Amino acid sequence: MQNGNLVVVKKLEITYFNSINQKLIKMMENKIKGMKALMLLAAAAFLVSCGGGGAGGGDPVVDREYSGDGDDLERVKQEMVAPPMVPEHDQVAKGGPKVVEVEFEIQEKKMEIAPGDSIWAMTFNGSVPGPLIVVHEGDFVELTLKNPETNSLEHNIDFHAATGMMGGGDISIVSPGEQVTFRFRAHRAGTFVYHCAPGGMMTPMHVVSGMNGAIMVLPREGLKDEVGNLVEYDKAYYVVEQDYYLPKDEDGKYKNIATANESMIEMEKSIRTLIPSHIVFNGRRNSLTGKNALTAKVGEKVLFISAQANRDTRMHLIGGHADLYWPLGKFHNKPYVDLETWNIPGGSAGAALYKFREPGDYTFVNHNLIEAIAFGAFAVVKVEGEWDDALMKEVSKAGPIQN
Repeated sequence: MQNGNLVVVKKLEITYFNSINQKLIKMMENKIKGMKALMLLAAAAFLVSCGGGGAGGGDPVVDREYSGDGDDLERVKQEMVAPPMVPEHDQVAKGGPKVVEVEFEIQEKKMEIAPGDSIWAMTFNGSVPGPLIVVHEGDFVELTLKNPETNSLEHNIDFHAATGMMGGGDISIVSPGEQVTFRFRAHRAGTFVYHCAPGGMMTPMHVVSGMNGAIMVLPREGLKDEVGNLVEYDKAYYVVEQDYYLPKDEDGKYKNIATANESMIEMEKSIRTLIPSHIVFNGRRNSLTGKNALTAKVGEKVLFISAQANRDTRMHLIGGHADLYWPLGKFHNKPYVDLETWNIPGGSAGAALYKFREPGDYTFVNHNLIEAIAFGAFAVVKVEGEWDDALMKEVSKAGPIQN
């Protein structure tokens, strides 16, 4: 009997331990499932924080599909204004997508870019850069491009915001005396370059003769800050860097060229040096200084829209920062914060927002300081308001060194 009891006890022990093991295994499985769920949540949060998830949500970018050509949408006309100003617009879209009508007239004109130095500028609406266009994601841009018969050259326009047909370049070629109208869907939010691209060497020559600009496509729900909250700006300024390549004569002086056609012939040699003769903001040296300086007040949030159609640059606000900078100007990416200098690669546009906290003169520069000071790539922002010692205080004025 004793042996029999031992057998029974052993069986009970095995049954008991098997039961404990099964419970432990079940608990471990549940913990593993919980850990997997936490890991997935953490990965999703990481992607969103890096901009990988996209602030716009919805379908992944590569899976987005579109229907409709805009024929049945409400139509509005946007009045163009000269840089550095921006056209009147809503920061948050009202209603559904619209067809936004825009008209550009091409002007070939002799333009002074520095005291005593001039160029045959190729322009949209007579300014360098061309006007800023502002629409909302999902709107259609319907552009009418006119090339007056008084011009000499063939032109077109390539929108980096557009999809297909070389950004519109293949369907917008106009000879003097012609006009063309085409429409594209603005389906990516951000700032984008546009420029003339008639083909061959004429493309870079037209671009470095001033024939470029930018379009800003705002998210329909407005801009978001680094934590996903709506952020609105009090002012917006459009500041674009332009590089020129003026040809020189045998004495090393810049040539005074008589016609647009002659300018293209001469410039084909000078641009091959890859060394600009002038690097300026908004078309000419000192265009945004003195009486033309930008203005703001302490407490105002200012959006700076910048672009460079041809070569890399780097923007810096001396005495300030970019509180928010949307990487390469694309608004569905989470904005960077606290930037001192932000890059604008050639062929792209960018957007940075800063809230001015102190009064005084701020200098907005290309932070290759040789290009800024020696060539002219700078602007001035004059800010009014009360000084705040909490951010900076003059402890003592300059005077003799004390022993």
